[in-house]
Amino acid sequence: MPADLFLFDDPETLVNLYQKTRDYSTNLLAGLTAEDCQSQSMDDASPTKWHLAHVTWFFEVMVLKQFESDFKYWRPEFAVLFNSYYNIIGDKHPRAKRGLLTRPSLEDVLEWRKNIDSRVVKLLNNNPTKEIKWLITLGINHEQQHQELIQTDLQHLFSNNSLYPVYSRGPSPFNITTHEPQWISSKEGLNQVGFEGKGFHFDNESPRHSVFIQPSAMRSSLVTNAEWLEFMRSGGYQNSSLWLDEGWAWVKRERIKEPMYWNESADGADGAESIKTAPQLSDFNQFSLRGNLPLVGSECVTHISYFEADAFARWASENLPDFAGARLPTEFEWEVFASTQANMFNDLFGQTWQWTCSNYASYPGYRPWSGLAGEYNGKFMVNQMVLRGSSAFTSPDHSRVSYRNFFPTHARWQLTGLRLAKDLS
Repeated sequence: MPADLFLFDDPETLVNLYQKTRDYSTNLLAGLTAEDCQSQSMDDASPTKWHLAHVTWFFEVMVLKQFESDFKYWRPEFAVLFNSYYNIIGDKHPRAKRGLLTRPSLEDVLEWRKNIDSRVVKLLNNNPTKEIKWLITLGINHEQQHQELIQTDLQHLFSNNSLYPVYSRGPSPFNITTHEPQWISSKEGLNQVGFEGKGFHFDNESPRHSVFIQPSAMRSSLVTNAEWLEFMRSGGYQNSSLWLDEGWAWVKRERIKEPMYWNESADGADGAESIKTAPQLSDFNQFSLRGNLPLVGSECVTHISYFEADAFARWASENLPDFAGARLPTEFEWEVFASTQANMFNDLFGQTWQWTCSNYASYPGYRPWSGLAGEYNGKFMVNQMVLRGSSAFTSPDHSRVSYRNFFPTHARWQLTGLRLAKDLS
């Protein structure tokens, strides 16, 4: 348990947060069928039913098993079926085969959730120790992460259905860029980064430490679909000189031609030939949980890989006026910028995760958490890149300046976009 962790002194407050979080997860089932919740569209994604079961597994195995005096598994075999990556806990069902778990049923999983919820609340109402409150707080934040994954995994699943199912008919969650983008100078010199203050934070957000920021600037707006279209029109996906070698091999191997979920619109004036030679906004739809809708040029581009973000930055530096030296920011440039500019711009959070050029690694003085939670983040600090901000799918109260998301360079089924930086001479 972190020595500096803030804990709710009033268990009732933690009970309310726990119940609110658990209700938010089940509310995501609205409009879904049992079949929707069962299916797995790729190895990196998981069925909605599995997500709901896994976060329940967390509270049963990581909390109740350790502290409930008369503990008994709801069903002992669930301890294997719904373990994700906790090797210290024991065996796991293969990740790529989660969609084959037709049993237990969705109804069984929801019944299990209710049983665990009543027992966790009882534990919280019985003078809980600091360690109990800490693990439940961790479990709440862990479930909030899976709430985002439920939505991104559903989007990938539905995108593989030619019916293009609609999950939500609400308005677009993305801001429309209306102001003239500008370059905002960064706070150069020594700056402090990492979590500070009271409140929950993950192990990879600390310790707070000093970094040196070179003279640089950040773009006030996220890169938009219209700007990305210009990259495509200039042959960005065909120009090997813009790409990292591994990225170019990925483009050729996977036949990447546009961001994930862009697809040809039936209303495109010239059909496939137009898209090939001079693509227009009207040539494309974009699939989202709101269905397959016309591409909106003023919304931020999403569902791009690190490879694509890096290539776009290189193209912008070479081809756009006022973009000389454009590149992806370091994660520390992003954090310092967000710390000083958060009140000025409303697209730092809640729109799209933003790629940085920083490898996911530990901070100076980092120590993994002790106990069962020690496997949480540290074991993934290799072959990943850091993303900052938060997305339209990020759960309420789960965003902060120091938050470090991370994915491999090819990943793009998450809501990932970019904000450019540039060096100042």
